[in-house]
Amino acid sequence: MIETERLLLRPLRAEDVDAFVALHDDERVSRFVGAYSHQQALERLASVEQQWADRGHGLCAVELKSSGEFIGRVGLNYWEIFDEVELGWTLKAEAWGHGYATEAARACLDWGFATLDEPYFISLIRPGNTASVRVAERLGLAPLREDELFGNPVTVYSVDKPTSL
Repeated sequence: MIETERLLLRPLRAEDVDAFVALHDDERVSRFVGAYSHQQALERLASVEQQWADRGHGLCAVELKSSGEFIGRVGLNYWEIFDEVELGWTLKAEAWGHGYATEAARACLDWGFATLDEPYFISLIRPGNTASVRVAERLGLAPLREDELFGNPVTVYSVDKPTSL
């Protein structure tokens, strides 16, 4: 569990399936990250739980400390096709504009560099997702290369581990 000033981050689990489906059901969210059926979400959450077990990191639920409300997901996801670990964030549209994505992603980034033996992390951002680009830039990520994920173009941003760690 990672705690910030306003947020609690905990590993995503199968019990989060309804909130996970609802998050991705909003077109404002799914246009950049896709939607999930109930069954697809269960399969994705099972893989998240397995990644936590196998690698010691994965995606987290983002909850407001004030209410316990699930407002999205953030975390470090290993992509075998790239052999890289992505720092990713996806929040409910209603939670946009409050700094939650930056706060949650910063906490994951700091935790990841402090606990994992990774020289850098990437973020995969689809064209047109200017809000995520702004979050990435606030976190110190810069464009590394153009690539493709699930048939969609992405800009791969990256940030190196600080030398002070």
